[in-house]
Amino acid sequence: MEKTFWAEASILIQVPAARVWMALTTPELIKQYLFGTEAVSDWQIGSTITYRGTWEGKTYEDKGKILELEPEKHLLTTYWSSFSGLPDAPESYQTVAYDLTPEGSSTKLTITQDNIKSEGSRDHSAKNWQMVLESLKKLLEK
Repeated sequence: MEKTFWAEASILIQVPAARVWMALTTPELIKQYLFGTEAVSDWQIGSTITYRGTWEGKTYEDKGKILELEPEKHLLTTYWSSFSGLPDAPESYQTVAYDLTPEGSSTKLTITQDNIKSEGSRDHSAKNWQMVLESLKKLLEK
């Protein structure tokens, strides 16, 4: 069996979980912290989620499905990137978990991504997620 890796990033945001959750599930806000990405979903368990945009001059359309959703606490989705070089097949999908933990009047947000094929890709994913979290924190705390 092929070895896979997982990436994790987390940050403490000085706002309540309800505000963080709103930012995770509101397309207008997602676009502001996720590299201009347009997210399309009805945010229901079993529904699809599509991410569209342009990155370094190349258009992309990434996709997945919402597996678990507990408002203000937990979101679990599958995820396939059109940039991955992998076919759009079940084994090419990863899962991405968003976990919100209240800490006083703040919220710790942890993102975990699995089924990563190499250590280099894992490091790249962790770095990207940390950039996304920093951007989200800046947006919500302003």
